[in-house]
Amino acid sequence: MLYISQISFPGLGIEPFTLNSVAFSIGKFSIAYYGIIITFGIVLAALYVIWRAKHRGISADTILDIALLVVPCGVIGARLYYVLTSLDQFHSLGDVFDIRSGGLAIYGGIIAGAIAVIIMARVKKINFFLLADMITPAVLIGQILGRWGNFFNAEAYGSATDLPWRMGLFKGGEWIYVHPTFLYESLWNLLGFVLINIFYGFKAEKTHKKYDGQIFLMVFSWYGFGRMLIEGLRTDSLYVGPFRISQVLGLLFFVAGVGLLLYHHFTKTDMLFQPIKDEKAGKD
Repeated sequence: MLYISQISFPGLGIEPFTLNSVAFSIGKFSIAYYGIIITFGIVLAALYVIWRAKHRGISADTILDIALLVVPCGVIGARLYYVLTSLDQFHSLGDVFDIRSGGLAIYGGIIAGAIAVIIMARVKKINFFLLADMITPAVLIGQILGRWGNFFNAEAYGSATDLPWRMGLFKGGEWIYVHPTFLYESLWNLLGFVLINIFYGFKAEKTHKKYDGQIFLMVFSWYGFGRMLIEGLRTDSLYVGPFRISQVLGLLFFVAGVGLLLYHHFTKTDMLFQPIKDEKAGKD
């Protein structure tokens, strides 16, 4: 779908400019910036996991085999989640499968992707929590970049504001000034990615990680807390009754993640509730 938007950031001195959601066309087939950005994010995420896997002697071929199932399942899950929470927007089976018209939800991708990782962990005989530690920071990479796809589509913005970093959008013949929530989430996830990787370490012997699954819990605690707050500013949230689904899930991710991190810290146990033998246990 083609979006041509006028955008500005007056408080930052950025004058109005026109943004086209389509990067280029081949005949009647249009390639959107959103698709390019998401694809680039998937590639970077895969390279990140391959790099992490080297620390545990897992080959790049094994990671690529896992990605061949996880990535399609993630996309299908993200679309299915969106469809099930937006049934009023679909009028035919063709609409459901028309993914090029937009409509993906990250939580659906996370759920379906996690199921695919569980399956591949069993097939490849790799500890699921070890894989989860490698993969979940890569999910942040996807969100860091993916939110800029929302920017090109002039979507995922927030309520009205007069803050200095407000984003101007020309809608319905007039300018509105809103929270650039796409930017908030991108920056929040970037900060989390940096901090968590400092904790994770860049060499096997430099990690602070105590057990497999710890990074997994940290990522989802961080993401859940940020999403819970930012979702409250958005104007396009998916609802079930009076509740913003993503905000509720963000809260659940945060509470469950922090709760388990604290439990394992004070009991000195790992994700299987087994005692951590020493500080080197689970290091990557």
